[in-house]
Amino acid sequence: MASSVQDPSPNACRVIRATDTYDGKQGLTYVCGIAAETVGSKGICMHLLTVPPGGRAKAHLHENHETAIYVLDGEAVTLYGDRLQHHIHTRKGDLVYIPAGVPHLPVNISDEPTSAVISRTDPNEQESVVLRPDLEPYADEKIAFLRAARMAVNST
Repeated sequence: MASSVQDPSPNACRVIRATDTYDGKQGLTYVCGIAAETVGSKGICMHLLTVPPGGRAKAHLHENHETAIYVLDGEAVTLYGDRLQHHIHTRKGDLVYIPAGVPHLPVNISDEPTSAVISRTDPNEQESVVLRPDLEPYADEKIAFLRAARMAVNST
């Protein structure tokens, strides 16, 4: 049997074992994936994220880069907009698109972890992340409202 030899050329295909993690500026822990830092990608970054029950990211945006998300398990809410005034509910199997420059943050208001595959058109894991601390009061208010609404529905 022939032994497996990794192709060292820049045009080689690469495999990343989803074992290492890093703490993102957004306040969550990501599983390392495809990025300029790991494989030398030039136009895409893809990694895994699990948001624990009650967990949330900090308000942020990705300058000049689009984001695509595939929800693997669980459910979450994504707040978005200039004052995080809009929100979408997502669950297992949903695909989410976030345009470049749109402030947003995911929050898990459920009792179970939520996992997703996240891809951006920025090949760097964190380079285009711009934190928006000015939006945190809006996030806190909206999240409190959504949690109260969820509790009201669950108690009936």
